[in-house]
Amino acid sequence: MTEKEKMLNSELYNSNEPSLFNELLKAKKICVEYNNVFLNDMDKGNELLRNLFEKTGKEFFIMPNFHCDYGFNITIGEKFYANHNLVILDCNKVTFGDNVFIGPNCGFYAAAHPIDKDVRKELEFSKPITVGNDVWIGGNVCVLPGVTIGDNVVIGAGSVVTKDIPSNVVVAGNPCRVIRNI
Repeated sequence: MTEKEKMLNSELYNSNEPSLFNELLKAKKICVEYNNVFLNDMDKGNELLRNLFEKTGKEFFIMPNFHCDYGFNITIGEKFYANHNLVILDCNKVTFGDNVFIGPNCGFYAAAHPIDKDVRKELEFSKPITVGNDVWIGGNVCVLPGVTIGDNVVIGAGSVVTKDIPSNVVVAGNPCRVIRNI
């Protein structure tokens, strides 16, 4: 099994393996190009992301600066909007539904590291993240590995999402918790 296959299977993998590391560098270069070109040529910027991501909707808008690890693990639905400084560590699948709105300075981190220091020196692992439809995520929200967020959810600014969020709720806090039903 390749390191990439291990990564996508949520197994321990070596992120410094040369072919995997080269894919990471390729995505980083595309992000730099996107951040430099988007505001002057939105069509070119969106084409860069269409080619980088696994899948996009027809209508999406991601404000610079945007950063990701690989890009090929990211899927965004229709009418996706992300404000400035979106970071997606997509060493596993990161999927966003339709009508997802993300505030500034948000991070979606599929990457994780072992607790054992000796293993952590050499290997890491990842878990997928899924965000449903009609989700509004406030600024400075951090979504951790393995989290699934349901449909019709509002996440308050500054929240740290450590566990799955059901549909039709308002959530907030660190750790994030249900505040009320919608």
